[in-house]
Amino acid sequence: MKISKRYLAGAALALAVSPVRAPAWAADDEAAALAKALEAFRAAQQAQDAKTLDSLCAADLSYSHSDAHIEDRATFVANATNGKSKVLYLAYEDPSIRIVGDTGIVRFRWIGKSEAVADGKISDTALHVLQVWQKQGGAWKLLARCSTKL
Repeated sequence: MKISKRYLAGAALALAVSPVRAPAWAADDEAAALAKALEAFRAAQQAQDAKTLDSLCAADLSYSHSDAHIEDRATFVANATNGKSKVLYLAYEDPSIRIVGDTGIVRFRWIGKSEAVADGKISDTALHVLQVWQKQGGAWKLLARCSTKL
């Protein structure tokens, strides 16, 4: 079989401009690792575990609530663990995870119930949530979060 220079040049160009993709199993492994981090984050929110929340958040975290106020990592962790309310129930329903390079895009429905410590008032919360996670130093870290009320 004779291969022309024109054929080789075309093949080289096709390889140069086509994206290099990781094998499907690599994305599956990353999605599984991110799912594990997501569950650890949910459990830490429910338990109001400041150490775990802090370890799962990126230093540059932008955490946006459904009422549009935004918190950095220190403020988010402090407010999520200040003991002013008790989390009675917290579920992340129907999560979807998509890996794009070193970024994970996560969507789910937040279904929660909490009790205010001061007066015992029970509050139900239902949100759509979008989270952006980034692989940093071999671990998934929450970089950004936004939500809207259902």
